[in-house]
Amino acid sequence: METGLKNRVAVVAASSQGIGRATAEAFAAEGCKVAMCARNAEALEAAAAQIRGKYKAEVFASAVDVTNEAAVQSFVKSVVGKFGSVDICVTNAGGPPAKRFLAATVEEWRQALDANLLSAVYFAREVIPHMQKKRWGRIITITSITTKQPVTDLVLSNAVRAGVVGLVKSLANEFGQDGILVNNVGPGYTATDRLKQLSKARATSLGISEGEIFKMWAAESALKRVAEPGEVADTIVWLASERASFITGQTILVDGGAYKGL
Repeated sequence: METGLKNRVAVVAASSQGIGRATAEAFAAEGCKVAMCARNAEALEAAAAQIRGKYKAEVFASAVDVTNEAAVQSFVKSVVGKFGSVDICVTNAGGPPAKRFLAATVEEWRQALDANLLSAVYFAREVIPHMQKKRWGRIITITSITTKQPVTDLVLSNAVRAGVVGLVKSLANEFGQDGILVNNVGPGYTATDRLKQLSKARATSLGISEGEIFKMWAAESALKRVAEPGEVADTIVWLASERASFITGQTILVDGGAYKGL
């Protein structure tokens, strides 16, 4: 499938591992120039080096805390300085801890807002002017199935990620006239380090093994398995491509049919 993405500049946040890394690799495979960021500099550079080697891609990598507005500003400025512009921006951050409402502290609420909502705001503020100049752009947020179907012990994610959907809808409506498409991808249970952390928390609370937790999660989907990060990445690449040129303001679930609503 021709995606029209060759030589586009793609920023992917939190891309040292998991879905972010798979997304950076998928864009590199399409011939994009890729800008990667994450907090762990060592893990990030290792991921970037592997992608450069495998795809002969131009990859810029920089350690960034996406909750720091100034750091995001500096990162995007560096990307533009190296590649000339930003065409695609994939916002991403580690999910909030597994908590029920009364167990979550006010500070954890603030941290969840910083990481999972305000980080998307910071990136959007920086990349939109560059996209407006070219009258072409793609902003894709990575959230969770919790935007459609709340999960019992993920109250922080349930609430904060819904705010991201509101942001996506608002940006799609405001900047569609500039050729900028804004969409959200909501993964279901996906085989990442984050899921392993959640399995530990839930196994402890239920008094069962982590293996049993994974079996329960797999049983929730119509496909009876969890996703691989690359399957989510493929959806993100498609949304960024010319093949999805009339799709904006939407949340696309990559959940194997786990969402039971209409």
